[in-house]
Amino acid sequence: MSLRHLAVLLAMLGPAGRVSGQSDQRPRPLPTGYGSLTQTDLSLRMGNDDLDIRFMPLNPRIAPLLARDAFQSLNSLVEKHRGAIDSVAARAGVSQPGLALVSFFGRRAEVRFDPQTLTLLVRNRVFRPLGVIPLNPRFTSQQLNVREQVSALYLFEEEIPIDDTFVVSYGAMTSDDWRGKLSLLDRERARVSARSRSEPRDTGR
Repeated sequence: MSLRHLAVLLAMLGPAGRVSGQSDQRPRPLPTGYGSLTQTDLSLRMGNDDLDIRFMPLNPRIAPLLARDAFQSLNSLVEKHRGAIDSVAARAGVSQPGLALVSFFGRRAEVRFDPQTLTLLVRNRVFRPLGVIPLNPRFTSQQLNVREQVSALYLFEEEIPIDDTFVVSYGAMTSDDWRGKLSLLDRERARVSARSRSEPRDTGR
């Protein structure tokens, strides 16, 4: 997704933050170029003796909150696989799928993993992947050696609600840690808003 397309999508989505009360005027979307968050800041982690799993939602409303390097890396990743993303979404009849970057890390030799086992629980609804787009050739083997990592883009039926709580599950492992990131997002939105009013735009993007 190009920066121009992302800006259009952000405008269509409306305000990046949560809005309370009733008002006929909707706040302007946050501009990109002022964020400071990294992939680590926005990733959920869960693990056991066999696997560590990292899950990062790729909602367009996160874009204004990202530091330049993180924005460029994720933007390039999505653009590189845009054809595959659109193909999976079209086959499922979904016009605006939810995206996530998911990584599996082996903690012992020859550990197996099942990509389709990972699910989301959002407002009491369970979402299974519409499709999985591997980012490493070894991903399709579904087997890892010690300290080996593979990643994939996951597509879901709906956008992942970054302004609400959700639970990521893989077998007996679960993470509801996104709840704790809501305050981080709110603080970063406030900083981005203040910086955009007082500082020159970061044109390095």
